[in-house]
Amino acid sequence: MRPTEPYPSSRATGASAAAGRLSAVARIFALGACQALILASSALAAQEPPPAKSAIDPALAGRYFAEAKSISDKDGGRLWGAPLYGAMLFVDDNTREVVANRPDYQNLLTSQGEVFVGTLPSEENTSNTAMRWAGITWTMLRWPLPDDAFERDKIMIHESFHRIQDELGLGGPDTSCDHLDTRDGRVWLQLEWRALRSALLAQGAARKKAIQDALVFRSFRRSLFDHAAAAENALEIHEGLPEYTGIVLCAKTPREAAAYAASRLMGASSMSTFVRSFAYVTGPAYGLLLDDFTPAWRKGLKATDDLGTLLGTACGESLPADLKTAAAARATAYGSKELTASEDKLAAQKASQLAAYRARFVEGPVLVLPIAEGFNYAFNPTDQVPLAGHGTVYPYLRISAAWGVMEATQGALMLLKDSMITGAQVPAPKDTKARPLKGDGWTLDLKDGWALVPGARPGDLTLKRTALAQP
Repeated sequence: MRPTEPYPSSRATGASAAAGRLSAVARIFALGACQALILASSALAAQEPPPAKSAIDPALAGRYFAEAKSISDKDGGRLWGAPLYGAMLFVDDNTREVVANRPDYQNLLTSQGEVFVGTLPSEENTSNTAMRWAGITWTMLRWPLPDDAFERDKIMIHESFHRIQDELGLGGPDTSCDHLDTRDGRVWLQLEWRALRSALLAQGAARKKAIQDALVFRSFRRSLFDHAAAAENALEIHEGLPEYTGIVLCAKTPREAAAYAASRLMGASSMSTFVRSFAYVTGPAYGLLLDDFTPAWRKGLKATDDLGTLLGTACGESLPADLKTAAAARATAYGSKELTASEDKLAAQKASQLAAYRARFVEGPVLVLPIAEGFNYAFNPTDQVPLAGHGTVYPYLRISAAWGVMEATQGALMLLKDSMITGAQVPAPKDTKARPLKGDGWTLDLKDGWALVPGARPGDLTLKRTALAQP
């Protein structure tokens, strides 16, 4: 099972070949062909649809590959002990066109100048991720990449780190921290962010004071929820380290990197949910602060480490015995009164959204999509909504598995039990014989050998392998 994370992006197209057809007509004139024939040929040419445009500009893709390689070469493997640049491909999620920087091992790509082109199979999700395909582990990025050079380079380096993350021993569970969607979880996380921002922008004693404040808010929040520390640590390693790597290697100076990370912390509260996206801002902040206090912190780093604990040890800060009292006393300086009032108002607004999600994905008839071979999914990491007792609602979700490919553009519920994914469900379809199968806001290309069968409740459906299915 592999999760992937698509980043929102606009569409781009390549150049047309219409000029080539006009040149051919001009040559007919030059040869002195009959005027009637020329006019007829021209009319036919005008009626022909233009040839399909390339979604990805190969020359531009080649320049982006060169950018990523240059950043990796400049680092020389010093940051993590291994080069970041390797097999990389860009993919357009509409056409599924692929442009890669090297050939594959199954001859699915063909050479076109300095790059290699092909088509990604429908069972593969298009995302910004590390993925195994055609015998190679790739850094995959959705096309088009950002126009801003820093953001573009950061994304390429972020995803390049994911490609080597397991080799570095820093892979781990891709958790969802649902407690960060609660009122208390959100309040104390945002107070931690505010203290971290102060620490990044300060020096000396003021920086140490802000770091201790952040660690107190962090530790008190985690004391309120079972298993919060392990879940948060795992995601800060899984996503925080790649983001830290992208910022460090793409910023011109450490000061620029700190300013960028601080600005991200300031704007993070506008994200619709924090359950997963929090790690993209806390991870870089802790990493950059660790760089100042103990530059060798990455050596010997483990997937189970707590970046906050490492920072506290590095700068000699210990936690007070009475976390609750200390947190309340320190919170005032960071605007806790106004923040709490804002979160109380937001919690009331979210209650109606949760009720609508329960009605749509739980209480009415549903189609349950079970875990099956090859189960992997793509989603947006910034907008999940936990649904207590059931799982997490993903406003966009694409799942590929042995039973086919399902894309939900108006939401789907990922089912969880003991923090493990057990499947997904969407509103039940009205026409069970239609192919592709369609429901409210989703489509499913069901593979041969799978059938719809009654589910656990009247009106519910699920998928079952038939005797004709190939294992």
